[in-house]
Amino acid sequence: MPGPLATEEAAAAAVVAQKAPSKPAVDEEGRAGDDVEEGEDATEEKGADGQKSAKKKKKKKGKKAGGAQQQEQQQQQEEEGAGGAAANGEATKGEGAAEGGAEGESGEGGAEGAVEATATKKKRKPRKKSGAGAGAAANGEAANGEAAAAAAAAAGAAVAAPPSAAAAGPKVQTDPPSVPVKDLFPDGLFPQAEICDYKDDNLWRKTSAEKREQERLEFPIVNDLRQAAEVHRQVRMYMRRVIKPGMLMTDLCETLEDTVRRLIAANGLQAGIAFPTGCSLNWVAAHWTPNSGDKTVLQYDDVMKLDFGTHIGGRIVDSAFTVAFNPQYDQLLEAVREATNTGVRECGIDVRLCDVGCAIQEVMESYEVTINGKTYPVKAIRNLNGHSIGPYQIHAGKSVPIVKGGEATRMEEGELFAIETFGSTGKGYVREDLECSHYMKNFDVGHVPLRLPRAKQLLATIDRNFGTLAFCRRYLDRLGETKYLMALKNLCDAGVVQPHPPLCETKGSYVAQFEHTLVLRPTCKEVLSRGEDF
Repeated sequence: MPGPLATEEAAAAAVVAQKAPSKPAVDEEGRAGDDVEEGEDATEEKGADGQKSAKKKKKKKGKKAGGAQQQEQQQQQEEEGAGGAAANGEATKGEGAAEGGAEGESGEGGAEGAVEATATKKKRKPRKKSGAGAGAAANGEAANGEAAAAAAAAAGAAVAAPPSAAAAGPKVQTDPPSVPVKDLFPDGLFPQAEICDYKDDNLWRKTSAEKREQERLEFPIVNDLRQAAEVHRQVRMYMRRVIKPGMLMTDLCETLEDTVRRLIAANGLQAGIAFPTGCSLNWVAAHWTPNSGDKTVLQYDDVMKLDFGTHIGGRIVDSAFTVAFNPQYDQLLEAVREATNTGVRECGIDVRLCDVGCAIQEVMESYEVTINGKTYPVKAIRNLNGHSIGPYQIHAGKSVPIVKGGEATRMEEGELFAIETFGSTGKGYVREDLECSHYMKNFDVGHVPLRLPRAKQLLATIDRNFGTLAFCRRYLDRLGETKYLMALKNLCDAGVVQPHPPLCETKGSYVAQFEHTLVLRPTCKEVLSRGEDF
């Protein structure tokens, strides 16, 4: 235990430590705050030593000093209430001496330290601070140190933060595709497709302020179409990589449809598949998809038309392409692809539909194809057409012929068209044949009384899941419907549902198809389904 001399030296050291001004270095991120805490710890240790040595010899003086110190503490508390954190910051410096006086056990060193601390508190004026401590200048020097320490801790935490805490970059598509397209574009703006300016009398639309404003108002519709088109592009690019001879047609269709559902984030009638996947082979031109239990296998010498659609809020994108593994069919595919591109170029506001058909036929029938040593002229199938598209309506009323001599009806601003062409090595004419797989509720049908309860139940399922969009028997199976063929026939006989059997050319011939969807915007034409593949 130290003697009286040590006690007096400790008290003197405490007074010097209290008088020494604190110098928080704001630029060194909290180092000054650490120095203040170390000074306080030293003061507390030395004050404790003074208290123990003065206990036995100077109790009376300690009590008197304690009484005086209590008065000074009360005064300090009043000043703290008026001055805020500034008084708290200064009072902390005399903490060791104040505790000794309050308990009545400290010696002269404790009392002198408290008096000296009070005098220092009254004379000192708050200094102006810069940098991180500027906002805390009114809170006293101790508060400045704490603020600097907090700033340093925050800076350290920011530096030490793991990479996952940083802002994540844009998502990328997986292989096979599984990320919804809307997650790839978090801003909700989907990529613009091919833009074509109008010609001749419609050139003024590009610079018209009125048409630009009209286009701005219609942007949400076009943006939905772009989302559906982006899904279509990504799905067909993936399917081109995975389609191989020897695949079951059922597996092929289900792979494609499941991919569409993932990428479009299928949600009932708000987003999903627009119609069943058409995978017609060879002489079957359109409207064929395998029913449940079908064991058809894709062969190397087959010509397959892959036709599928996507929709967002009923805004449909319809596009198709042809897959052939044998290079002897390349000329047939090229003829139909170029005919489709010609039809897309000819479309525009106020263009007559018959003029589009005439241009398509001229290009398509300029080609010949040699298959198995025999040369065939490529013929446009005259009773198959492109069509306009409406909300939840794949065939909206206007037909775009692919031969000359069609209607003189004109295309109009804001309309959505599917330009599709079919080229054949047969007669150039199709008929309904084979087992039906495609069905669609009539768009304009009203209330029709039904007698069969099972037919009513099936109609409710169709309304809830498809509305007026096309569906197939596989889709009903997927929903858990069983033993529905009689009810489905009853709905067809009543005119509520329209069957769409496969459309077939002459047996032994080959048919190719290409299709694009375009929208006639007020200022330009946008080919929505255009991609790197075609």
